[in-house]
Amino acid sequence: MVDAPLIDRDRARHADEAASWVRDRCEQLPPLEKPELFGAFFDRFADARVVLLGEATHGTSEFYRARAAITRHLIEYHGFNIVAVEADWPDASRVDRYVRHRPAGRYDEEVFARFPTWMWRNREFADFVDWLRARNESVPAGKRVAFHGLDVYSLNSSINAVIDYLERIDPEAAKEARRRYGCLTPWQDEPAFYGRAMLRGGRDTCEDEVAAQLSALLEKRLDYMAADGEDYFDAAQNARVVRAAEHYYRIMYHGSTESWNLRDRHMFDTLQQLLAARGPDAKAVVWAHNSHIGNAAATAMGWQGEFNIGELCRTAYGDGAALIGFGTDRGTVAAADEWGGPMRVKSVNPSREDSYERVFRQSGIATSLTDLRGPGNRGVREILSPPRLERAIGVIYRPESEFYSHYFEAVLPETYPFGV
Repeated sequence: MVDAPLIDRDRARHADEAASWVRDRCEQLPPLEKPELFGAFFDRFADARVVLLGEATHGTSEFYRARAAITRHLIEYHGFNIVAVEADWPDASRVDRYVRHRPAGRYDEEVFARFPTWMWRNREFADFVDWLRARNESVPAGKRVAFHGLDVYSLNSSINAVIDYLERIDPEAAKEARRRYGCLTPWQDEPAFYGRAMLRGGRDTCEDEVAAQLSALLEKRLDYMAADGEDYFDAAQNARVVRAAEHYYRIMYHGSTESWNLRDRHMFDTLQQLLAARGPDAKAVVWAHNSHIGNAAATAMGWQGEFNIGELCRTAYGDGAALIGFGTDRGTVAAADEWGGPMRVKSVNPSREDSYERVFRQSGIATSLTDLRGPGNRGVREILSPPRLERAIGVIYRPESEFYSHYFEAVLPETYPFGV
């Protein structure tokens, strides 16, 4: 067990007062067993261009069910037509084909097979996928809700997707793509080794080759789109993923801030591509961890130079971006002990007394929505504004070193204008 710093008693003493304000101003949500009623509380986001739904862990059933209920409601009643998630583009593309009834679509054991498999291969997500496919069946093809991945890790599968596309549509261009991407062949299975090789020096990078391949695809945009615009868009995005992944793995050992920023910039740029492709009526729901969808500028992340997709969306869309954070005081989580390890179901420690999670626990409201916008909520916004600790659990949970592994400082009203 690693000793954690003592509780900040000043923050702990003010937790009761803050909890009282939350109790008076929050809205108690219906149980998740009534998803239609639960989702209706989020009508207030009908006019947003982008709704970003967080999660405090990557492995808690209630977060997936809550996001599904909210997303279903926004799709059914408010015209949201893109769901974009913290997942690899090629895997999500197969799910997109499945839910939009396009060829080669599937959601099976081969999809999302990369660690951590439980993030997207779980019952809650499968239920949402099946609902989306059924809902799309009665909608004209051009109006169907799309599903996409935003992440940067799929170097190998994105390379294969680009080559497979070109072999179908332009075999000569496929040969050139194989040559260019051949630079990355030694590291396709273990791309982190590419970063190590670049760090040691003595080898040329593959930066020029992957950039040239993306440029080649974009230069033939009109010709390729004439054959199949959807397939071209998918291939071009995979080429963008390869370019971003090459950069990400090349710099990953130079410092966490630079690689984090590159990843979130890529996720934001991908979201921008999706919205632009869908046209002026595009409205997106984003599923990602709180650490990605909150406004990083109001957290210790931002104070050390990191930004995220939530901050970028807030800058780009202002009030048109709704950043909704999720939190919990205790419970269970599916997580591993270390990267690449097996999934385990772990008990989450009760939150620290100087954390935001403890404030909401002490409010006595089991499930609530706290809206921190508007003059009527100035009091609760002010009482929650002094920095406190916030907990973030990803695919790894280390309860024995929880403070150092999973807590960071934040100013909650500026991080998430809304909290569940």
